[in-house]
Amino acid sequence: MRIVCIGGGPAGLYFGLLMKSRNPENEVTVVERNRPYDTFGWGVVFSDQTLGNLRAADAPSADAILDAFNHWDDIEINFRGQQIRSSGHGFCGIGRKRLLNILQARCEELGVKLVFETQVTDDSVYEADLIIACDGLNSAIRQKYTDTYHPDIDTRDCRFVWLGTKKLFDAFTFAFEETEFGWFQAHAYRFDDQTSTFIVETPERVWRAAGLDEMSKEDSIAFCEKLFAKYLDSNALLSNAAHLRGSSQWIRFPRVVNGEWVHWRRNANGSQTPVVLMGDAAHTAHFSIGSGTKLALEDAIELANSIGAHPGDLPAALKHYTEVRSIDVLRIQNAARNSTEWFENVDRYTSFEPQQFAYSLLTRSQRISHENLRERDARYLSGFEDWLARRSGVERAPDKHSVPPMFTPFTLRGVTLKNRVVVSPMAQYSAVDGIAGDYHLMHLGARAMGGAALVMTEMTCVSPEARITPACPGMYAPEHLRAWKRIVDLVHRQSDAKIGIQLGHSGAKGSTRVSWEGIDQPLAEGNWPLVSASPQQYLRGVSQHSREATHEELREIEAQFVNATRMSIEAGFDWLELHCAHGYFLSSFLSPLTNHRTDEYGGSLENRLRYPLQVFNAIRAVWPQDKPISVRISANDWVEGGTTPDDAVKIARAFKAAGADMIDVSSGQVSKDEKPVYGRMFQTPFADRVRNEAGIATIAVGAISEADHVNSIIAAGRADLCAIARPHLANPSWTLNEAAKIGYFDVAWPKPYIAAKSQLERNLERERAQAAANAGLSAQERAQRAEGTT
Repeated sequence: MRIVCIGGGPAGLYFGLLMKSRNPENEVTVVERNRPYDTFGWGVVFSDQTLGNLRAADAPSADAILDAFNHWDDIEINFRGQQIRSSGHGFCGIGRKRLLNILQARCEELGVKLVFETQVTDDSVYEADLIIACDGLNSAIRQKYTDTYHPDIDTRDCRFVWLGTKKLFDAFTFAFEETEFGWFQAHAYRFDDQTSTFIVETPERVWRAAGLDEMSKEDSIAFCEKLFAKYLDSNALLSNAAHLRGSSQWIRFPRVVNGEWVHWRRNANGSQTPVVLMGDAAHTAHFSIGSGTKLALEDAIELANSIGAHPGDLPAALKHYTEVRSIDVLRIQNAARNSTEWFENVDRYTSFEPQQFAYSLLTRSQRISHENLRERDARYLSGFEDWLARRSGVERAPDKHSVPPMFTPFTLRGVTLKNRVVVSPMAQYSAVDGIAGDYHLMHLGARAMGGAALVMTEMTCVSPEARITPACPGMYAPEHLRAWKRIVDLVHRQSDAKIGIQLGHSGAKGSTRVSWEGIDQPLAEGNWPLVSASPQQYLRGVSQHSREATHEELREIEAQFVNATRMSIEAGFDWLELHCAHGYFLSSFLSPLTNHRTDEYGGSLENRLRYPLQVFNAIRAVWPQDKPISVRISANDWVEGGTTPDDAVKIARAFKAAGADMIDVSSGQVSKDEKPVYGRMFQTPFADRVRNEAGIATIAVGAISEADHVNSIIAAGRADLCAIARPHLANPSWTLNEAAKIGYFDVAWPKPYIAAKSQLERNLERERAQAAANAGLSAQERAQRAEGTT
């Protein structure tokens, strides 16, 4: 093949040497705009896993890179005068110039043609079978074919400057300093025997407030030296960007995503040449997870592998390359987004004590979880768990394990929950005439005995017309009160769990079939009239049309909520939740997608909040002062023009001011036009924002399925409770089972189940031991053992 790589960074050099080493007949040219052995920047960071990938791809260059690396295991976090270290992270640093020199030398050794001091803006000057556009962040080739690639560039908020210093750091070091203008942070690491990278970062508003936008380069460096003097030990900060002046050395990180990675260029003779994006031209990932160079090298490896796996079929190879790499890159970019947003919003977490601040930083990307930290540094994590437990009033006994965050108690008003797990409200569609019957007794009773601290009813409706389906439970008739009291008494008598009731009104989403007969589909017959904030049809062309509730109806519905609250008190519930989410009646006032009123209840967010707050104030006035009320909200409608996470913070502040104790932070289900972004714990960032910006306790929900998730969320201060839904349907004793899975045995089981506790723990201990043994076996040995041959 004739291959031209436009761009002599890590991607182009590495792909060139891989293709030449795998087939010396390949004609490979790498074209670079800079001079030979000239580069900008300081050090780059790889994980130990990345080094393994390099060794498998090309051992000679990997050996040279390994010889030049500085390796460390520790991350050090400096915050409010405290220094916290965590080990076992396995990082390596190397100078960017040294890395490129190694790759250049390997290319020359293999016969790759290197062309320097050549700026390429038009790929058509090259005749080749394959052209790699790896010409960096501001790729001219990507710009030329923008109609094919569809680049999406998101310029992030923080300003940062990439500096160096002769201070040699012995750990990957984060330092946070508060100024009168706001917070600054430094990311520092050693990359050779003489030099460390020192990146200074701060939000745009802080950068401007400090006057850095008007300072000379020399003055801004002096500013940083003074601010971080305690970490530099009298060493200067250095810049190698001589071509930059003043504030231009402070840049904002651009996140790059491309819809397509391959453009087929039509040549004059009618043939086609693929022009393939690679490295920063294809994608970027924020430097706070150190993956830009990693991604570039792994692009090169995957494309070389794909070509090798599809001999003579370049289109198939390129299709495989883009499919594989786009998924891998998406994972990294999702983690990078989480990390980026953490650093953009450091002031969200600066009220944390240093111990929790450090944990939050370590787990910011969600790639490192609680148990992953235990594997890396068990001593650090155990000490942190002890510290966190003491904050909850729990002291570890000398002969016991540290208490995982999931199992620390939590108190609101006069109610103390034994742990942080909630059985989420889950519609069961099993009531008759609004009466919660034997099914609900079994369903809620089993989960109350399963270890969760709080068991919530499904949305319980305040009138017959407030029901979602005819099979939804209610709290508006004497028989409803008696039925619920029977269930509450059982939970209190047979378990140490608390039980809460979620009160709501379906609004425009009512009068539908049970889910297994057609979710959100209107009843075949017997429909009742629907009211909501404004006229709407939830499923266009399918659902009933609701009409705008009159002021008289609003007063009546408010009274129904108050009546249901009084009945809930009599039934003995420990907790009350007001449902203001998912497009139901109260939610329809909050979202601009569903509220088009022109009276005092419509228009601005303040007005849209007016009726839900009116209902909340009415129920808070009658609900006992020693019992909590939470409010469930949709923090993101996932539709342009709908409720945003910024709005959610304002909504939470309003309910907090009215006396709410906690916000149950969900999202979506307001409009069928929604386009949610799913993933592990995908709604937790909303709970994080509400908790740490509005200053109110939160419940995290959504794709939380393991103890590891709960521990990470609680320990990092992203939420105070975790509501688990589907896993509790599959296993009523999910909490007890997860405790055994992570090896935490100091959990009380119902006495009749004690025999099962010890057996489960033994079985899981054996499974862990077997997994550890298998981890030490080769792939062949594992296969033989699985087949029973060893």
